[in-house]
Amino acid sequence: MGKTKEWKGKTGGANWMHRSLIRMMRYVPLWGLYGFADLFVIPFCMLFARKGYLAQYRFFRNRFGESKLKAFWHTYINHCRFAEIILDRFYVYAGGRVRFDIPDYERYQRLANGDGGFVILSAHVGNYEAAGYTLVAQSKRFNVLVYAGEAETVMENRQRMFEDNNLHMILIRKDMSHLFEISNCLSDGESVSIPADRVFGSNRHYKLPFLNEDAAFPMGPFAIAAQREVPVLTIHVMKTGWKRYRIYIEQLDAGMGTMKQRAAQLASQYARTLEAIVRKHPTQWFNYYNFWNQ
Repeated sequence: MGKTKEWKGKTGGANWMHRSLIRMMRYVPLWGLYGFADLFVIPFCMLFARKGYLAQYRFFRNRFGESKLKAFWHTYINHCRFAEIILDRFYVYAGGRVRFDIPDYERYQRLANGDGGFVILSAHVGNYEAAGYTLVAQSKRFNVLVYAGEAETVMENRQRMFEDNNLHMILIRKDMSHLFEISNCLSDGESVSIPADRVFGSNRHYKLPFLNEDAAFPMGPFAIAAQREVPVLTIHVMKTGWKRYRIYIEQLDAGMGTMKQRAAQLASQYARTLEAIVRKHPTQWFNYYNFWNQ
């Protein structure tokens, strides 16, 4: 079977469309845009973007054992959630506010206010970008690893939103030069946020049980944390209602042993933590490709 091209996560649409949407957000109620996207845009996308649709449909069929009808319905809801989360991002860009519930905020604050650096592991679920709107980094800089090919308008607004919270974007590059910047940030006692659910650049990965079948997770994020011997958090920002999100914060334990053993332990814990999040919020899984046969 040929390798499925990985979805890159770039926000669709031209820059002028993004700017128009931001201006529109100041006059059109968010619920109206939700309704238009759910009723008209999503069916069109599902019809013509079949690779993403089929990957998601098989996700519900194979991973959760759902019937054909239920899997189709959840695939539709998944696409709606994705559209709503994108709209939420632009709503915030336009000056709107959303509410965040953070029951374990002290886990982040303890490390953010400490002296040493630490690693935050994220995933392509929910609306992780929103963490940058609310997790304030006053005493140390919060560095976020992001895809370099994202739309210009999105990058501009991210930069504007992040500046107020002392956040800095590190661009993922094919020459892997971002690894040196990550290392320098951790050496300076800063935090670094790294997506840990996709193999990018290097093919080195762990095969770990995830939703009842082995899946590939990149070695890089876990090796960096183990080599630097820094604390590791997982942060997932999940949509729970109208203009409302819940931020799940967990701290992983690398345990004892060699660097390779500690990295493998972190990877295993990360996969279990991510699985618990996905089982709780299955319609917010946004990997639109065959995750188990990369």
